[in-house]
Amino acid sequence: MVKPIFIKAQASSLIATATDFALTIFLVEVIHLIAVVATAIGTFTGGVVNFLLGRSWVFKAGAKPIPKQAFRYLLVWIGNFFLNIAGMAFMINFVHANYIFSKILISLLVGVFYNYLLQGKYVFK
Repeated sequence: MVKPIFIKAQASSLIATATDFALTIFLVEVIHLIAVVATAIGTFTGGVVNFLLGRSWVFKAGAKPIPKQAFRYLLVWIGNFFLNIAGMAFMINFVHANYIFSKILISLLVGVFYNYLLQGKYVFK
């Protein structure tokens, strides 16, 4: 049976990812930034959204000290950031895949196999 916290974590991730994707696509299509730079900005913004939702709604860790959580989240997020950027660079430069497809694939892989595990067991415990 799927735990409610997993469902909330995926919903939070979906909201953060939608923010990330919308901003990334806007920056590429409207502002004409290169996809890897736009991904960096989108990933950062999505990270802020995900932290706020994770702290207050998913893991109900709002009573715990923000500095400790923020530091732990930052450590995990730095790994997330580099995994997303490296994955995008690989998919775009070596696989020659579309940046939107690449972003979806990399985000799913990093979200399930990295973010969820570390946020639940390290950041918001």
